[in-house]
Formats: sequence, C-alpha cells, structure tokens
Amino acid sequence: MSKPTAIAGFDTRLVPTPEGAVFVQQGGAGPVVLLLHGFPETSLMWNEVAPLLARDSTVIAADLPGYGQSGCPADKPDHAAMSKRAMANTLIAAMTALGHDRFAVVGHDRGGRVAYRAALDRPDRITKLAVLDVIPTYEVWERADARLALAFWPFSLLAQPAPLPERLLLAAPDVIIDDALAQWGTPQGAFRPEVKQAYIDALRDPRHVHAICEEYRAAATIDRGNDEADLTAGRRMGCPVLALWSDSGALASWYTNDGGPLAIWRRWADQVQGEAVPGGHFFPEAYPVETARLLRRFLTGSSGVVS
Repeated sequence: MSKPTAIAGFDTRLVPTPEGAVFVQQGGAGPVVLLLHGFPETSLMWNEVAPLLARDSTVIAADLPGYGQSGCPADKPDHAAMSKRAMANTLIAAMTALGHDRFAVVGHDRGGRVAYRAALDRPDRITKLAVLDVIPTYEVWERADARLALAFWPFSLLAQPAPLPERLLLAAPDVIIDDALAQWGTPQGAFRPEVKQAYIDALRDPRHVHAICEEYRAAATIDRGNDEADLTAGRRMGCPVLALWSDSGALASWYTNDGGPLAIWRRWADQVQGEAVPGGHFFPEAYPVETARLLRRFLTGSSGVVS
C-alpha cells in the first residue's frame, strides 16, 4: 500500500483506545473541532478545508474507526462494533486521550452520522455539530425508494451479508472510487490525484473493507433502531447544529415534501441553521474555501473570510 498524503502542516499520530487505534491529523490552535469523513474517503478529504479552519481552531481530522489508517474493531453480534454509537464512543475516547473534554464536530456523509450520534449520546462532550450532505439514518430509511437504491448504491449493496460486498469492493477498488466520486455530482478535477489514489489504496485491505461493510450493515439495522428509539423518546440535540447540503444533490430535491433538510433536522435538534451550497456531494473538496468560510462562521462566530 502506498503511503497516504498528509494534510499540509498537520501532525499525524495513532491514538490508542480500548477499541483500537484512531489515526488523526492535527493542526492549528484555539477551540477544538473534530472533522469526520465519509465513504469512500479518509481524513484526507479535509486536505484543503482543514488548514483554513486551523487559522483559528485546533483541528483534528480523524479516520473513522474501520476506515483509512484507523484500527478495525473485532466483530460483534448485530454489527454493533461498527454501529455509529460504538464509532462515536471510540472517537470520544481518542479525543479524551488527546486531552480534549469538549469539542465541536463536523461530519460529512458517514462521518455526519457518527457526529450526530455523538451529539445525541454525549451532549456533555459536544459543543457544536455540523452535518454535511446528510440527514439522520432513520429518516433516510423511512423514505427509501428506487432513487436511493439506484443513486446511492452503498446503502443497500454494502449492507448485504458477508462476503458478497467485501469481495466486490476488493475486486476493483479503483472502479468503486471512480464510480462514487464521478456519479455523485462532483467533478473529478476536485480530487488531487494522490488523494484519490490514497482512497483506492484504503480499499485494498480486507480488514478495512469488512469493517466498512459492517458499518453499512449497522446503518440498516442497529443504527436505524437507535435513531427510532431516540425519536420516539423525544431525545433531542441541544447543541447548535449547522446543516449544509449540495444544491444539486439528492437532499435538495428528494425531501421537498418534508420541508427540506432543515425541517428534518429540526425534528432532532433545538437549534438548527443551514443552507444549500454549490457543488455535488463532495462539495468540501470541490469548494473548500466556501465550505471553510461557512464552517468558520458557525464554529467561531468569525466573518469566515479566507484567502
């Protein structure tokens, strides 16, 4: 496996936790923010956003448990080891080991699902939450239809029993990356060649591929159930929430009958703001300056001007 590219100017380390090591990249100084990536990426997705946020924040970009260079937890019944609750607990343990008791969290795609689970389960630890191009897992499955099955194939394909999805991913990781990055509305030129290659390399390891599939199986089962239980019990996030989504993607058009993404998130949180932004699903990589501006404004209250 080739050596992945690091975020420029950031230190890297493996942080031990009871459920395995978490790979992090850290830079900057100030209030702490944890950045979480989605599928099929790693913490390198923040390679342009993170340095801009680091101008006034301590920025920690982590590989999700089971992804990238982070460890893979041992399998548990019902895919619980890769549930968003377990992943959030592992990341919180890593942040504790780094000396951070309270912090903001920003999550894109799968990272957004881990991020809001952390905010629901550990309100004592999460100060602010930003979720990028995602709505809660329960809400996705309740509205699932042919559009989801065809446009976002990982939801159904990777949730299939082992070893089918694992064998498919391992057989052609370059095809998987090419399809995901090309089909979800973001120009290929938005991805630096060495970063894209790192994404491909990350899908060559059988342990990590299995963990990723377990995460999708958890989303279809235990995560969905945990979300439903919270919604039924009236558990809500009290911290400020920022929701950003692609103005040309699924969230902008699929959920208009529900009032759009903000209305959906307001079923889960007391303080929600947000907007549609230019670009496809991977808008943080296609439009890093604009993404950083909006995040800085939310995280620090600054004007968000970057240059």
